[in-house]
Amino acid sequence: MQSVKQQPGLRPLPLAIAAALLCAGAAQAQEAADSGKLESVVVTANKRAQNLQDVPASITVLGDQLLQRANVRELDDIPNLSPALTLSYGTQPGNFSINMRGVGTFSLGIGVEADVAVIVDDIPLGMQANAFKDLADVNRIEVLKGPQSTLFGKSSIAGALNITTKPIGGPVKVNTTALVTEDDEWRAGVSVSGAVSDTFRMRVAASKTSYKGTLNNLTSGGKLNGSKGENLNAKFEWRPTEDLTFTLAPRYNRTEKFCCTNAFSSMTPGGLYRNAPQLPQSVVLRDININPENRDIRNDYPTGGKFHDWGAGLKIEYALGGGHTLSSISSYSKYHMDDYQDNDDTDIDILQYLTLPDGSPTKMHGGLYQYGVFNVKSTTQEFRLTSPDKGALRYVVGLWYGKNDLNRELTKAPLIFNYGTSYGADAWNVNKAIYGQGNWDFRPDTSLIAGARFNDEDTGYNFRRYTVPPQTFAQTEFYTKSDSNSSHTWKLGLEHRLNRDAMVYGTVSTGHKGVAYDLTSGFTAALAKKDAVPAESARSYELGWKQSLWDNRAMFSMALFRTNFRNFQQSAGFFDYDGIFRTALNSLGGLRTQGVEVEGSVRVTRELQLNGSFAYTEATITEFENGPCYNVLNDAGTGSTPGPGCFKSPKFNNTNVQNLAGKTLPNAPKVKINLGGQYDIPLATQGFNAFVAGSTRFQSRTQFSLNQDPMTLQGAYSITNLSFGLSDKKGRYKASLFVNNLFDKHYAAGLNNSIANGTWSPKAPNVPRAVNTTSWLPPRDFARYFGARLDMTF
Repeated sequence: MQSVKQQPGLRPLPLAIAAALLCAGAAQAQEAADSGKLESVVVTANKRAQNLQDVPASITVLGDQLLQRANVRELDDIPNLSPALTLSYGTQPGNFSINMRGVGTFSLGIGVEADVAVIVDDIPLGMQANAFKDLADVNRIEVLKGPQSTLFGKSSIAGALNITTKPIGGPVKVNTTALVTEDDEWRAGVSVSGAVSDTFRMRVAASKTSYKGTLNNLTSGGKLNGSKGENLNAKFEWRPTEDLTFTLAPRYNRTEKFCCTNAFSSMTPGGLYRNAPQLPQSVVLRDININPENRDIRNDYPTGGKFHDWGAGLKIEYALGGGHTLSSISSYSKYHMDDYQDNDDTDIDILQYLTLPDGSPTKMHGGLYQYGVFNVKSTTQEFRLTSPDKGALRYVVGLWYGKNDLNRELTKAPLIFNYGTSYGADAWNVNKAIYGQGNWDFRPDTSLIAGARFNDEDTGYNFRRYTVPPQTFAQTEFYTKSDSNSSHTWKLGLEHRLNRDAMVYGTVSTGHKGVAYDLTSGFTAALAKKDAVPAESARSYELGWKQSLWDNRAMFSMALFRTNFRNFQQSAGFFDYDGIFRTALNSLGGLRTQGVEVEGSVRVTRELQLNGSFAYTEATITEFENGPCYNVLNDAGTGSTPGPGCFKSPKFNNTNVQNLAGKTLPNAPKVKINLGGQYDIPLATQGFNAFVAGSTRFQSRTQFSLNQDPMTLQGAYSITNLSFGLSDKKGRYKASLFVNNLFDKHYAAGLNNSIANGTWSPKAPNVPRAVNTTSWLPPRDFARYFGARLDMTF
């Protein structure tokens, strides 16, 4: 691996924790201080409140205590706690991807829905990019693995993140939190929550966060790959009668991400930028020491995205006779993002030295850059009938309506070489569904699980092509298309209770995601004439076992799973000859993810609680004949040639392709382990107690590129975090000091490799030597850092 150091396996401390946690897992259970037992964990994965150990599904639950102990701030922190999750990063939040069991949709266009849904208080986000912000006022995150289409709809074909915000408390209380680190991160938050009267309760929470970033911009003296955010969340609950409850939940968020820039980790000496003699590496990248751990860059144009969203949900619950509950859940939200990127990675006035294809000077000044906007408007309405929790038949049935309107405007300028594009796109989808799922106890110890969903969907797009600056603005092309399709998904299973402490289950479920459109800069008239990219489908098999031990002092779960996908929608990225990163939307014929997951928690003593999880996942392509190729240096050293396994295929217009059947999906490590725990130290003579907490995570090597480039392999690594502190016995304050990445293990969240592209490969009359560049994306905890946190309650 060229960009970061190969990492060894678990150090002695993590091994000690691993030995102690042989039967432990990541399902976070909270302490019951009086009994010394684990407290039950309640989840809403089946749209009703249930004990986690009674739900026949593989679910990782990240509760409030664990989220606080791990100092979770944003979605980027969650894969550190759940082995089923990884995140893939693009050039801005609009093309990030959440991957579940190795499966997630990476796409730069608004015409492709995500494979993993994000639901906040029963309301799904209209665009996955909206999830990449502060997890403000969150109480619990349920990681639901495998297809969830029956209950959560078409955008959850690979899984879902079911997020619940903090509930309204009893008496009015004020909570504050503050965090600071030695590498320029700080957070501050305050909430007021409680009963105002016998019929009205409320919660209002506000927070502000900032982190400068991991890269040094030598041009501005600032940093990149950080973020800052402001959040305001509220809940107002009115209960005019015993049977009727209204809950209004407005929210507002403003976030700026200074991302997602890669730093050069290696470069062949002697390159000229765009073959211009005036632009050698020593000038364009002056003062940058290019090495595998380089974090210095030069940008003179902003990079990242600035977005805000606001909206509200209204939930009305009415208790019917016989224990049934009728619910209405309505929502409206708007999301807007301005994104921008420095595409030449320099601070030089490069255009004055470049020439047009005919050899004439550009007569321009400046550099290469892009800017654009995303707009998303979402409306949802759900009616739900929930049966009583007791009885032989328990079920939930509902009606669903959702409408998403998305807009993307993007300009890359100026028009030079093959660089430069400008387009606008609108995409819409209207979804109507009826669903139901239930359990029938046909024996005292055995239940039948059955569910189904019927969807009717209307989708479509408008696509506009514009002239590129410095040309006068004008629309040059316009295309439009609409589609309608209906689908159904289902779930069947059996649950058998061996005794009051043990349960085994087996389920079969299906998933569906509608057609897609490749609404990116590569969209052409030829693509407009073609049918939409086919709909995605999945079928999943899962066998599981859930067990409580030692009078509820320990619990664990284990699941074996296999999911087969057809017509998987995936964008593949590549660098063309002119060094421009482009993508194309593909429909992979098939892929499969399979493996085993183990999770659990153990209360060793009243003072010591341990938890952890393990996942072995094989996410494999089963059918993709026209997969993208990677390049290698040619024999003469003057250019690039397709890598091993690539060939010109008459079936695909004599383009270079490779058959990727049997290859791994990108960013899908086979092994992930999370282990942790907390030891409370009672101090009988003091008004406070002490505690020590630790966690470690291990990840096997990871391929970041769909084309299987061996230069984009991240080696295995382990990261260990420690914290210790004091907590008031009356619950008034908790203070802690922490160190993350204790052993200072450097690793990458993304790797790139490019050989002989037009950016750095000189040609005649200069020496025609190919230049190979590699770059890396350092994550938040790529290096050791220290911090302190204080939580107070009044």
